[in-house]
Amino acid sequence: MKKSLLTAAALLAACVLAGQGVQAKTLEEILKEKGVITEADYKEVTKSKPIDYKLGKGFTFTSADEKFQLSVGGFMQVRYSFFDNDATNDVSQFNLAKGRLIFSGYAFTKDLTYMLQFGLEQSGNARMLENAWLRYRVVDELQLTGGQTKLVYSRQNMASVGNLQFVAVSPVTSAFSPGYDLGAVVSGKVLGDLINYDLSVSNGAGQTSTRQSAGATNNMAFLAHLQVNPLGAFGYSEGDPQLSQKPLVTVGSSFYRNTLRKTAAATFETTNNGYAGASGWLGSNAAVFGSNEKVDINSFVIDAAAKWMGAFVQAEYFWGQADGAITDSTLRAQGYYAQAGYCILPKRLEAAVRYSYLDPNRDRANDTQTEIIGAVSYYFNNHNLKLQADVGSIHRQNPTNGTRTDDMQYRMQATVAF
Repeated sequence: MKKSLLTAAALLAACVLAGQGVQAKTLEEILKEKGVITEADYKEVTKSKPIDYKLGKGFTFTSADEKFQLSVGGFMQVRYSFFDNDATNDVSQFNLAKGRLIFSGYAFTKDLTYMLQFGLEQSGNARMLENAWLRYRVVDELQLTGGQTKLVYSRQNMASVGNLQFVAVSPVTSAFSPGYDLGAVVSGKVLGDLINYDLSVSNGAGQTSTRQSAGATNNMAFLAHLQVNPLGAFGYSEGDPQLSQKPLVTVGSSFYRNTLRKTAAATFETTNNGYAGASGWLGSNAAVFGSNEKVDINSFVIDAAAKWMGAFVQAEYFWGQADGAITDSTLRAQGYYAQAGYCILPKRLEAAVRYSYLDPNRDRANDTQTEIIGAVSYYFNNHNLKLQADVGSIHRQNPTNGTRTDDMQYRMQATVAF
């Protein structure tokens, strides 16, 4: 244990040293800050270049006529974890938590954008592909997207894994969020950034999956999302390391409907659809339904977040219900989390706490899971280069034998975007 922790500390120290000097400013930025050039001058000299680089976006290549553009970037997360388990063996491990390679840009017109994103840490070529979409902007209020996207459901799940206050999302977020899916999306911004909306229809089978397997249904999944930003654009990034100069608030809600067929004793026609997997609220309670039974799923989430001058708070409440078409069985689930953080050292050091609660089957006793976790993050360059550590207590109840466990979780993670 001591040797593992020393190795982890050495890794994080190396990242600290590597982070020095990453915030070097360009000559144009220095001249603008000193008032030598105006904002208009700055925009003129920094307009599209044949080859450019921006931290967090990567290298950008632009054609001479500016009709085509390609940015190549990505990010990486290296993590050390130690799990002090009550009922099972302790676990000490390093792993590549995330490894992303991202291609994005526009073609023929700046209104036709695209993205290809690969998750290099994932096993199996079919699961490496995450975002793969084309989007056409008619006007800001109407944008059309086709391909594979992350469904706009949970606020925390929509945040890039590199932009979280903690090492990973809460267990309740993982249990309820459908994740990536193939389909079409209509979205837009109304009255500037006051109202954002998303309407989608998708396969409902999850990441890089269709319903062509035996026993599949011919149903599609539907999602509606509405977000209101009364004080200005908010985005999905957690924390406020850049110290927002004015208070920002957002509230939102999503509704999701899908139908899946149960094809085996403990599985549905797909396990790639977030909550239908082993850790999802539906997948972990597959035994409620009969074999070869169609199950109608309805779920919604309500979220709220606010930030100002280094302070950040966020909370979400989840609810879900699944109804069997043959047995008339009903599964109801709910969960929530709330988190808050503050930059103790402006733009550098942040402390945060989170509490989450998950009840995957409200009609079964002694099956809840709670999490209490604290984290510290050191930002070298916003979320582009940071070190994080969190310590959490995970309380689980086992409905089969009535036992309870209180496991401790220790994690350290380095994130770099390039």
